[in-house]
Amino acid sequence: MDVVVVESPAKAKTINKYLGRNYKVLASYGHVRDLPAKDGSVRPDDDFAMSWAVDGLSSKRLTEIANAVKAADGLILATDPDREGEAISWHVLEVLKQKRALKDKPVSRVVFNAITKQSVLDAMANPRQIDAPLVDAYLARRALDYLVGFTLSPVLWRKLPGARSAGRVQSVALRLVCDRESEIERFVREEFWQVAAILDTPRREKFEARLTAFDGKKLQKLDISSKAQADDIKAMLEGASFKALSVEAKPTKRNPGPPFTTSTLQQAASSQLGFSAVRTMQVAQRLYEGMDVGGETAGLITYMRTDGVQMAPEALAEARKAIVKEFGDKYLPEKPRYYSAKAKNAQEAHEAIRPTDFSRTPTAMRKYLDADQARLYEMIWKRAIASQMQPAEIERTTVEIEAVNGGRVAGLRAVGSVVRFDGFIAAYTEQKDEDSEDEENKRLPEIRAGEQLQRDAILATQHTTEPPPRYSEATLIKKLEELGIGRPSTYTAILKTLEDREYVTIDKRRLVPHSKGRLLTGFLENFFEKYVEYDFTASLEEKLDEISDGKLAWKDVLRDFWKDFSASVDDIKELRVTDVLDALNEELAPLVFPAREDGSNPRICPKCGTGNLSLKLGKYGAFVGCSNYPECGYTRQLGEATNGNGESIEGENGTKALGKDPYTSEEITLRSGRFGPYIQRGEGKEAKRSSLPKGWTPDSIDHEKALALLSLPRDVGKHPESAKMISAGLGRYGPFVLHDGTYANLESIEDVFSIGLNRAVSVIAEKQSKGRGGRNGGTPAALKDLGEHPNGGGSITVRDGKYGPYVNFGKVNATLPKGKDPMSVTVEDAVTLIAEKEAKGGGGRKPARGAKAAAKKPAAKKSTARKPAAKKKD
Repeated sequence: MDVVVVESPAKAKTINKYLGRNYKVLASYGHVRDLPAKDGSVRPDDDFAMSWAVDGLSSKRLTEIANAVKAADGLILATDPDREGEAISWHVLEVLKQKRALKDKPVSRVVFNAITKQSVLDAMANPRQIDAPLVDAYLARRALDYLVGFTLSPVLWRKLPGARSAGRVQSVALRLVCDRESEIERFVREEFWQVAAILDTPRREKFEARLTAFDGKKLQKLDISSKAQADDIKAMLEGASFKALSVEAKPTKRNPGPPFTTSTLQQAASSQLGFSAVRTMQVAQRLYEGMDVGGETAGLITYMRTDGVQMAPEALAEARKAIVKEFGDKYLPEKPRYYSAKAKNAQEAHEAIRPTDFSRTPTAMRKYLDADQARLYEMIWKRAIASQMQPAEIERTTVEIEAVNGGRVAGLRAVGSVVRFDGFIAAYTEQKDEDSEDEENKRLPEIRAGEQLQRDAILATQHTTEPPPRYSEATLIKKLEELGIGRPSTYTAILKTLEDREYVTIDKRRLVPHSKGRLLTGFLENFFEKYVEYDFTASLEEKLDEISDGKLAWKDVLRDFWKDFSASVDDIKELRVTDVLDALNEELAPLVFPAREDGSNPRICPKCGTGNLSLKLGKYGAFVGCSNYPECGYTRQLGEATNGNGESIEGENGTKALGKDPYTSEEITLRSGRFGPYIQRGEGKEAKRSSLPKGWTPDSIDHEKALALLSLPRDVGKHPESAKMISAGLGRYGPFVLHDGTYANLESIEDVFSIGLNRAVSVIAEKQSKGRGGRNGGTPAALKDLGEHPNGGGSITVRDGKYGPYVNFGKVNATLPKGKDPMSVTVEDAVTLIAEKEAKGGGGRKPARGAKAAAKKPAAKKSTARKPAAKKKD
């Protein structure tokens, strides 16, 4: 019996069925060991020696594999057919050697490009040894990534707080995203106008023609730059006669594209299915590993990490049979089609992604698959089958039209296409790019040269030039592939890393660089420019490929890289943080200092008017602050939207960033809650909050006022008699001073910040002389006496208790409505509130007994403060 090691348990189960009792198939569950996340795992001074560690779960699985191998006749390593798969086989073998599980037992390596019985048996019949150059390329890549990350990250933490880490390839991908954002920021929109005519043929069929020339001049896109110019042309055309000068119908052919590679699959799944790269690869992995199809377990597609575009000869034969069966003889070309990869540095060792069996049509497979699997399989099947079909035959028609009005002449053109034979389009059509125009796909009616055309309408439409679109996951992968950066197995990891580290966010499927991502890119471009250059990264990928081909020694590549890289890091260690900030202020000027509507200097503090704004670095990252700190406390979050004066404005989510707390570096925000606007510092349950006091509107809140509110309660001073502290604060029912359990209301929130010790003692004494409510006993002082109840039984007063103002009548305490001014309460208001309270059976701590009972028995001396309502939370 031989032990076969694969990567996943799902694959192990399927392959075990194919191989039978003479084999035991075990799963490694992916990588079994890695470089520990600590300094010293790769040691350049020790000839790049590498220390590997095995985690707990992997250790258990490796022990199971070792025990099985000890009792077996041989070991077959059957991990995935790529660089990572080769590395896993090498790691497993190294661990088994350390455990002395092999002895003299034979070891071989096989690869399955598809998980079907025939593919597995064919692979088992053609074993080989582990590909040493492929393992060397893996070791070089892993060492490079480690050395960049663990050498550069500590520098970032010291010079650029808030930046978590920098990766060799991820940083270059991030640069692409950030460079595109800079392009968008620098873009200046230009207004232009387009003029078109809706015309009728003599057979009363309408079509549209666009203006291409006017008064003897050919027009470019931006030539009509004003409404006056457009109106002049429109007026001329509205009085013109139109004639078709020429009609040219030119037949063309459109050839199908090759089957999917990893990158083209991710791009198509994004544009056509709305899948992220991660989701695409997860679904494809399941289709590859296999599932139950009518009682048979089989993989439905070939290996999905590949940049090859060819299909195996047997697959070509199957595809041609399927074309005849599904579409007919006329869709089958005379010979099979062969493709070559256009991507830079493409490695075509593997097949393109295709169905393992073309007779398994999407319709037939739908009942065995979930929705995502069915949609992705259908796309893969159709693209692969289309790649071997006849070209589409298309007739492209161009009509040149002349418009004459007196001595003025204009030229117009109508373009359209007609599909004469759909060919491969019958199976698969590429979705047009989101930003492309589809003018040529319009179908034109019959138009004959020389015939007169009737004007139906003249349209003059205003447009502006648009900045380049932000990258989507699909377009970023396409760009990386074009530049030769990354490989099929790395694209998903690159995107996931950028998102996990919060360097980018995804908005409407577009990648938007976060401010910390732009800071990192700006830092690297200024101080490590070479290592985020596209050509440098691509050339390093070429060297890794040459290692794979056995043309370069992997340690020689590491030595060349490390010599220059370590020197660059040593140089940057001597930089001062102020040098870094000065460079970033210039590099990221549009982000740090957005232009103001009034044209004033965006670097002047909008609060004090004299300080200069600059990037500042805090414990939690970068922000913009004033040079006059602490006299001027203006701050705002980097990248935060501002108004025309450079001041922060409320964001789309209803939260307005006010700046950071200078002591804790936590973000201070203005928010809207269930009970109105409030200030919050930080996030989570422990965040400190403060409601806005009466008279303060959200528009009036700035960073300084927010800090003042969050500083409450404040200590006023110790009482001269009790030596206990008097504090001033803002409560649910307004501003107050507090001493030894006695609350005394203040007239305004300004008093909270300005009241001194002498006045505070006086206010407390005045409150105590009127009687104290709450836990110290006594009836709260009456704010207003409304006189006798109309039905008799005692007087009605308005009082201010611990939990707010209320109306008192005997033992009945009725809370005033929220926002009701106690001094505006009338007798009629009070009687209504008292009646409602009695109807509910409420009267202080005991049920009310009515006005007569209240008259017979005087109010108790014990506090009649009402029971507090349930405490509300923002």
